[in-house]
Amino acid sequence: MEYDEKLARFRQAHLNPFNKQLGPRHHEQEPREEAQEVTSEETLSELPPGEPEFHCSEHMMDLGLSEDHFSRPVGLFLASDVQQLRQAIEECKQVILELPEQSEKQKDAVVRLIHLRLKLQELKDPNEEEPNIRVLLEHRFYKEKSKSVKQTCDKCNTIIWGLIQTWYTCTGCYYRCHSKCLNLISKPCVSSKVSHQAEYELSICPETGLDSQDYRCAECRAPISLRGVPSEARQCDYTGQYYCSHCHWNDLAVIPARVVHNWDFEPRKVSRCSMRYLALMVSRPVLRLREINPLLFNYVEELVEIRKLRQDILLMKPYFITCKEAMEARLLLQLQDRQHFVENDEMYSIQDLLDVHMGRLSCSLTEIHTLFAKHIKLDCERCQAKGFVCELCREGDVLFPFDSHTSVCTDCSAVFHRDCYYDNSTTCPKCARLNLRKQSLFQEPDLDVDA
Repeated sequence: MEYDEKLARFRQAHLNPFNKQLGPRHHEQEPREEAQEVTSEETLSELPPGEPEFHCSEHMMDLGLSEDHFSRPVGLFLASDVQQLRQAIEECKQVILELPEQSEKQKDAVVRLIHLRLKLQELKDPNEEEPNIRVLLEHRFYKEKSKSVKQTCDKCNTIIWGLIQTWYTCTGCYYRCHSKCLNLISKPCVSSKVSHQAEYELSICPETGLDSQDYRCAECRAPISLRGVPSEARQCDYTGQYYCSHCHWNDLAVIPARVVHNWDFEPRKVSRCSMRYLALMVSRPVLRLREINPLLFNYVEELVEIRKLRQDILLMKPYFITCKEAMEARLLLQLQDRQHFVENDEMYSIQDLLDVHMGRLSCSLTEIHTLFAKHIKLDCERCQAKGFVCELCREGDVLFPFDSHTSVCTDCSAVFHRDCYYDNSTTCPKCARLNLRKQSLFQEPDLDVDA
């Protein structure tokens, strides 16, 4: 009887069972036949007034959650079942709520709660061998080897613990998810949309309303509402549609329609799908500014300068194509990141406009223009020999079509001094001579009838 009573008091109040300073009741010997079993309520009522009350079940002690010095080490858990771990986690949460705030015992209980949750996660997501490549809905997933990087799963919207979990990344749209979430993915790869339909929505936030979406998320079709019940409706500034919190994380991105029409580069909130699409499209030259907004060149002076530099580079391109030294030096590779600059002077990408706005494109393009002109006019004798002499004044230095003081005929590509061209005539003299020759060739000779 005395032993059982000591054990009950130890389990309830964490007293030392070998402490000999016991209450008066424990010094009295009662007959064994009259002894009754002491309940936990009676034991608690007999505790000294200075001892704190602490409720802990035997199951929690078996899991290593008791706070006495007989408990097992932190990393030792006897529970191997998921249900047992969940029960232990709930009990540990209750213990944390009952303990005093900011106490050492509460801190130790929080540490044990973390270890229990990690153990539960290991049982849910075992570190088994996973294939390195998975193809699903046009996604091409590769197994990530980095374990220390902290990411967020795009499917379940929870943290990816790289140390204990296997996760994949799509090489096309950079979609990240747990290995256990792969088979639950319902969103196709955005890179396929970029390859099949590479164009922007050029209407500023084309909102149609929640009623047109049947009060459901535009992507996953989950019920949404502006009141936040059952889920908050978040608008994407690019598409104008509404999404749930799982498909719209309040990511910020530059909206192409606002850039083209308003020259506005302030980032706006977009959905996850729109953010990936805009990220993949940022370097694609799909904007024809002269057709979309020709007045933009009157408003932004930097665009006029960029257009002139691009036109000069197109005039320099024939020199490099036919020059052996330029081909060996790979001069055109200076523009390998902006391949469309050596193809036309009309198409722009959002990255081009961003660099124009930041002042980076003008500086870099001017340096490349200077390098190209130096090769043609100074370094290479073959390119120098392809220069022009003004056919109007026959004086001055050798002219090149990209010089700022020259004019080029659009028909025959002849080069003249700008002053000579506009002072004498607006018609190219070379083209005039060619027209006279054509007329003389096709003119019928006069026949002598009398003869």
